[in-house]
Amino acid sequence: MNDLGELHPQNPRQGFQFPGVFEITAMGSARERLEHEVVRIITEAGLAVLAEAVRVRPSREGNYVSVTASFTCPSRAKYDEVHAALRAHPHIRWTL
Repeated sequence: MNDLGELHPQNPRQGFQFPGVFEITAMGSARERLEHEVVRIITEAGLAVLAEAVRVRPSREGNYVSVTASFTCPSRAKYDEVHAALRAHPHIRWTL
């Protein structure tokens, strides 16, 4: 994978460009330690998770958690693959 300084969008005037750094949020049960699962799924897809950019936010009552992770992604196909893999996980309810 390229160094972040080497990633350049194909058309700088468009917003969603590959390769690039993207953020994904997965929400699910707080009991399942989803932060580890989200990182594992992204990594297994062959993408680099930016470790300093993983955030966890519990729901008001603590039953659910949202996990947001930033990662480098070379193509739309890989981005879609990660979303599909996260949605297929039994303890993840939603992705953004």
